[in-house]
Amino acid sequence: MPLRKHRSHFKSYERCFTASEAVDWLHDLLRHSQNFGPEVTRKQTVQLLKKFLKNHVIEDIKGRWGQEDFEDNRHLYRFPPSSPLKPYPKRSPYQASVIKFPDWTDQPPGTTQENIPVRPIIMNSESWYKRHSIAIGEVPACRLVYRKQLTEANVEEIWKSMTLSHLQKILELDSLEEVLDTKLVNSKFIIHNVYSVSKQGVVILTDKSKELPHWVLSAMKCLANWPTCSDLKQPMYSGFEKDVFKTIADYYGHLKEPLLTFQLFDVFVSVLGLLQKEKIAIEAFQICCLLLPPENRRKLQLLIRMMAKICLNKEMPPLCDGLGTRTLMVQTFSRCILCSEEEVDLDELLAARLVTFLMDNHQEILQAPSSLQSAIEDRVAHLRRVQIKYPGADTDATLSAPPFCRQISPEEFEYQRVCGSQEPLAALLEEIIMDTKLSVKDKKKKLKQFQKSYPEVYQERFPTPESEALVFPEKLKPKPQLLMWALKKPFQPFQRTRSFRM
Repeated sequence: MPLRKHRSHFKSYERCFTASEAVDWLHDLLRHSQNFGPEVTRKQTVQLLKKFLKNHVIEDIKGRWGQEDFEDNRHLYRFPPSSPLKPYPKRSPYQASVIKFPDWTDQPPGTTQENIPVRPIIMNSESWYKRHSIAIGEVPACRLVYRKQLTEANVEEIWKSMTLSHLQKILELDSLEEVLDTKLVNSKFIIHNVYSVSKQGVVILTDKSKELPHWVLSAMKCLANWPTCSDLKQPMYSGFEKDVFKTIADYYGHLKEPLLTFQLFDVFVSVLGLLQKEKIAIEAFQICCLLLPPENRRKLQLLIRMMAKICLNKEMPPLCDGLGTRTLMVQTFSRCILCSEEEVDLDELLAARLVTFLMDNHQEILQAPSSLQSAIEDRVAHLRRVQIKYPGADTDATLSAPPFCRQISPEEFEYQRVCGSQEPLAALLEEIIMDTKLSVKDKKKKLKQFQKSYPEVYQERFPTPESEALVFPEKLKPKPQLLMWALKKPFQPFQRTRSFRM
């Protein structure tokens, strides 16, 4: 939104805009946006700006907001100094508990290395020589490491921990605690959403009571495959497709909870900040959708596929007068897909952006991320594999030790903070002192700048003026050569003597 200087009531206001200017600019933006289209009216733009004023996206020139009293006039408005969006803290307290995996090097009970049956090998001297004359030298002794049997709970915990860790890395967060309650994440949902799918990638439910009603599923197939739908036996009439669409919209509009659930609202909203990085956003949405209950994921898959097919179907008659098909899809189903438990007006904008992105990239988003699946499967296979270990290799090189934190005292923290910052500075000071390429003038200039910026480090290195003078030893000045004429008496002007004549 362009900002400029305006005058009102004999006063000048910098970086502001009139209500009519905002309506003109936003209306033009929405009409040329692929998410809305030329069907957007000026009245709808005013309604959107009213929501902006109510939620403090904008404020009037006197700083007032919170009411929907925005009108298409010459009243002055501006942007607030702070963002109205909810901030997500980057830092969070360290977790008290760390997921502990079993010690896979433990042997099964009753099994020892001495009890392993070994068939004796009979070799003559020639075969013994060939075996032991390897170019790399003697082969060190080794032993087999028996690991505990992986239980179903172990595998589920691995899926959960690695999935959340990958999501945290993509979102570039230090912790997921501020956007997601990880204790409520069900690992069984993740595994079911990955493996229990049809050839088309749609989730298959084991509990058929949670399936979509047959009449809703038939209606969705009818509109998705229009006009070749054959599931419905009743004859078609004028406006038939509108009634079928209304039936689907009524069913999804009366759901008790949005398909993306209330508990995952914050994590889905946080992914919206990555939409400019399309590949990263798609991968983040892939992982977030894996956390959904299987029945929600299935309903979401069928709904988004139907919406995308309807938008691409040129033979589909208009389903609503005055609205384009794409805009109708977003407005009708956005709230049943994403909304918060405490309804906020901005939820409509967030849901519209998310639903639009889902429609455009539904084939990739509603599939399980192959890289994450391969990484977890390789991890599980590795933990089930018998290991061969050599003397001195007591730790498993492929299994990194879990990170942990140790609480320290305030005094130790202060000491580490000071020392940790002063050691690099002291090294920099020594580098300046020992740099032989610098001239004396440049070196003195740099040292003076360093002394001004870091007096404590400089004072520790040069406690006395004498120690500072050692860096620049004085050169012995050569004695001036003794000239011969200097030994003679200085020139004296000729003086007339008194005449001896009387």
